Amino acid sequence: MTTRRPRSIEVDGITHGNAPIPMGARVGNTIYSSGIMGRDPANDTLPGDAASQAKFVFQNLRTLLRNGGATLEDVVHVKAYIQNNSLRELLNAEWLACFPDPHDRPARHTMVMDLPMGMLIQIEIVAVVSDSSR
Repeated sequence: MTTRRPRSIEVDGITHGNAPIPMGARVGNTIYSSGIMGRDPANDTLPGDAASQAKFVFQNLRTLLRNGGATLEDVVHVKAYIQNNSLRELLNAEWLACFPDPHDRPARHTMVMDLPMGMLIQIEIVAVVSDSSR
């Protein structure tokens, strides 16, 4: 019998409230995230301003990847959700800090939609972990 390692990946300090959902899952060399929100991992609260939420979204992304044995270089696809189109600039600022090379960025699709519980920005990612990330 082969023992399979657990697939759930968490970000310390961040929860999905009462929902029994991990922050992400790794199967083989692939990582899929749940919705990565802009909660502050120091106290699991959601700041009221979009700039802070955007900062924490990408900070939480980095932590999720690190906890899953990956890096930003392994991200191949990002789905971004924003409350309204005026938040695109804040999203893009954090995006460019993570992925500065215009020739080496993951694919991204951004959707404007109502987000629950005061969220203004949220992302989901898919990452394919390279051998050098392990």
